[in-house]
Formats: sequence, C-alpha cells, structure tokens
Amino acid sequence: MSDTELCYLTATEALKRFKAKTLSPMELMQAVIARAEQIQAKYKPFTFTHFEEALGLARKAEAKYAKGARTGALEGLPIGIKDESFIKGKPTSFGSLITRDFVPDVTSPNNARIMKAGGIVHARTATPEFSCATYTNSRLWGVTRNPWNPKFTTGGSSGGSGATLAAGTSLLAMGSDIGGSIRIPASACGVVGYKPPYGRNPDDAPFNLDPYCHTGPLARSVGDAILLQNVICGPAPTDIASLRPKYTLPTAYKPIKGWKIAYSLDLGFYEVDKEVLANTKAALDVFRSLGATVEEVDLGWGIDALHTATGHLWHLFGTYLAQHHLKQHRKLMTEYAIELGTFGKKSKAETFLASMEGAAKMYATFGPMMEKYDAFICPTTALPAVKADFTLSRDKIRINGKLTELPTDLAWVMTPVFNTLSRCPVLAVPSGHASNGVPTGIQIVGRSYSDADVFQAGLAYETALGGWYNSARTRPQI
Repeated sequence: MSDTELCYLTATEALKRFKAKTLSPMELMQAVIARAEQIQAKYKPFTFTHFEEALGLARKAEAKYAKGARTGALEGLPIGIKDESFIKGKPTSFGSLITRDFVPDVTSPNNARIMKAGGIVHARTATPEFSCATYTNSRLWGVTRNPWNPKFTTGGSSGGSGATLAAGTSLLAMGSDIGGSIRIPASACGVVGYKPPYGRNPDDAPFNLDPYCHTGPLARSVGDAILLQNVICGPAPTDIASLRPKYTLPTAYKPIKGWKIAYSLDLGFYEVDKEVLANTKAALDVFRSLGATVEEVDLGWGIDALHTATGHLWHLFGTYLAQHHLKQHRKLMTEYAIELGTFGKKSKAETFLASMEGAAKMYATFGPMMEKYDAFICPTTALPAVKADFTLSRDKIRINGKLTELPTDLAWVMTPVFNTLSRCPVLAVPSGHASNGVPTGIQIVGRSYSDADVFQAGLAYETALGGWYNSARTRPQI
C-alpha cells in the first residue's frame, strides 16, 4: 500500500489493520506527516504542528498493539484539533494576532477524551480569527485553500479540519459550529460533519451556555464520524449544559426502506446555485432508490429566519468580541471580526428577544412537520464555495448571477437556521462536485435529540454510493 493510500484510510479501517498487525501506527503517522509537509505551504490546513511528539506517541501505540495490550478507541490515530480549543501547555491562537502567544493551563473536555482514548494530536487545524467567518483566512496564518481547487475556500470556521481530511493529512478532525462551522467545511471539502443536538457534547465556557454553539466530529466517512462522536460525547463536570447520561451511537443500522423523508431545496428564501440544486436532487434520488418516500415541503420560512440567527449571533458572539477584543485591539483584528464586533456593539436586548421569538416561530412549523417524517434534507450551502481570500469589503456574493440579499458572509450558507433549531441533530454529507471541482453537500436533519436517525440515513446513503475517497480518482489531485 502506498503512502497516499495510507493517508486516505478510514479511521475504522486503520484501527482494524493496527489490531491485525498489518499496519503500525508509526507507518501511518510517518505517511501522514510526510504528506502534511508536502502540502502545508500551499493549502495551509494547519497552524501549530507537533510532529516529533506525535511520532513518539505513535511509537508507544505501536508497542501496545505489538504486545496485544489494551488499547483505546482511537489508539494511534492522527487527529487534527481545531485551533480554538485547549490542550494544556500547548499554544492555542484562535487564529488571531491578539492571542498568538496564548498557552492554556487546562485541556478542553473533548480533547482530554480524545487523548485518553489514544488519539494523537499531531497538529492544530486552521480557523478564521475567533472562528467568526464562513471562510478560513486570517492575518496570523494566511489563507487556507481548498484541496479540490485552491482558488476556493475550505469553508469556515472549521476550515482547516475540512482541508486536512480532504488532503489526507489527518484521519479524523474536530470542529465547532455556531452558525454552520462544521457543516460548511464538510460541504466545501467533501467530507462528513456532525452538529449534534445542544448539550450532547461538552464545550468550554462561556459558549457552552449558548444553545447555538456545538462541538463535533469531521471525518471522511459516516462510520468514522460515529467513532469520534462516541468518544467525545457525554456529560462533563465543567459543563453544566452537557447532557446526562452519555448517549452512545450504534455502529450498525437497519435499512431505511419505508422511511418518509421531507426536503426543501431553498428553505423558502435562499437563491441556490444550479449545480448545488442538481446535486441535491441526485442525492434525493438515491434515497428514493433505497425505498424511502421523498416529499417536498413548505416550511413557511422567509428571510426572517436568517435574521433570527444573525440577531442571536450578533447579540452574544458579536458582543463578546466587542467587549473582550474590539476596544483594546482593533488594529490587530481582521475585517470580519471587527464587523461582527461592531454588530454586537449595536445590538440591543430587543434584538435578542426578537431572535428568541423568531426561533419559536420557526419551530412552530418545523416541529409539527417532522412528526410526519423520519428526516429532513436540504443543501448545506447555496453556493459550492466563495473565493479562498474572500473579504466582504471587496467581494460580493452572487448566486446564479443575483446579488444575495443579506450583506454578511452568512448569505451563501444554509446552516444557521439549524443552530437556531439547536436541539435538532444535523449530519452533513457530500452530494457531488461542481464544475469547478469544489464539492457540494446536503444536510440530514433529525427530530430533536434523535441523533441515531441522521446517522442511519447518512450511512444508508453513503453505502449506496460506495463511500468517498476510495480511489485516486475520488480524491483531490494534489
């Protein structure tokens, strides 16, 4: 097996090979690091790297497998961790010049669980400054580019995590999602991403208390997403919002024959790119071929649904940036972080109240509709991707030649509405590619706290297509 083929193994397959002693963690780590060193300068999926330490940990994992000793659920796997969560004693920059030298004295609960399970953090994955953009570029780390077409973004804010998986430089990756930041990179990079229901996975304060905020896995297969999700989920003593008891996803599921699936191509108000529409319709045909009834529904939503999301984000996230950074460090901040902080300064309590009332109005149609269906499907993004170096002051978002209505970078993504409906699980999976090579994706949305449903649908869909990244033909040509 070539080094490239090693780099594109699924995590579940790599673990099987470790246990069968047909592959060692050292072999895999060496291949992944070599590939990372080859592509980092052009694509920039990583910020900080810990390659020497990772090789040492891989050597220890190799010894465990050789002896037949007890191993963790992720033992020996190279895992990219988003550069916004903490690992004690290691730098966390948040993609910002302001915090470039910050070193935490605690480890985030997700990261602690990953490392306890034997996962090896060989690198931190790139994020826009303070994770507040739908693309990944920053003054500190530069532009992270899409392995499928470097002219385009990987999405944001977990863009480095999407990029490292597509490029074959990690087997698993972590992300966070406050407006789509797991699902957008999953779509733009052609990988799988999971936004769990609020509270399913622990998070760090203070945003563990924001119901829009979620942590979750990114992977190259649905099975790998399940593997990582089962490690990180469950109550944490530092997070009062984390749910009890721990919820463990099944790894095998029954067919979805007889399911009823609802869909909307535009959520009632988005302009959606023609290629995204075509790929979404093709994905819906796959579900029909699996024996599901697939029906279009009218959610009764309008552009107010997106204003509901932005009202919440600006009031909490924007105010956080304004309070903690904008006053003191404006000259060091990126344009998009300044913009969000400025929105926060202007926000009022009435804005937040309106967002709560808007969320209730949205679920008043979505919730009853979902009582009749097993899952809901829509595109993940309305456009395959914006340019890698996108900036709002210079660039406009046009879809099918039309200028989008909302003057923020959220105008091209169809994800924030499901942060508003934060208790609904959402699995993002690939739906194909656009003519420019950039992947497209769909969101599989479940009833509140019905995590297993979206994985059952996602795994059936993936199996019908034969998976992703299985051959050189189905991988980025880098």
